[in-house]
Amino acid sequence: MKPFIVLIVAFGLSLLGTKFMMGNFEFAFSGRIAMSVMLIFTAFAHFAFTKGMAMMLPDFVPYKIEMVYLTGIMEIAFAIGLLIPGIRVMVAWLLILFLIIVLPANIYASVKQINYQNGSFDGNGLAYLWFRIPLQILFIVWTYLSSVNA
Repeated sequence: MKPFIVLIVAFGLSLLGTKFMMGNFEFAFSGRIAMSVMLIFTAFAHFAFTKGMAMMLPDFVPYKIEMVYLTGIMEIAFAIGLLIPGIRVMVAWLLILFLIIVLPANIYASVKQINYQNGSFDGNGLAYLWFRIPLQILFIVWTYLSSVNA
């Protein structure tokens, strides 16, 4: 829920900023800024809640801690890349692929009732997927519309 709120607030503030600075609403640019802010926000979770995020990965995934750090760094790189015109479209496609690839970890965490913030097994469970899967689809569509189809 927090990433969604960050995305929407950042989008609204970006829209107001572009209207004030450029004289008109820049929806695609504001969308990229909002996605970048959200990615930075979620990347920090990889470093603040490393143990719990590592628990989200199935047993067959090696080097869980390193994978959590790597994906956090990747999210920061995506956030920066979305704002660089020359590589924006390529980065957007890579981010869309990344969002598809990490969805199974969210499903696994829900099935196992993992609370990544506490590193415990008292999470929301399968009910969380009713929110998380549509949210992941929103992130994919948002990235496409603001970065690929802009």
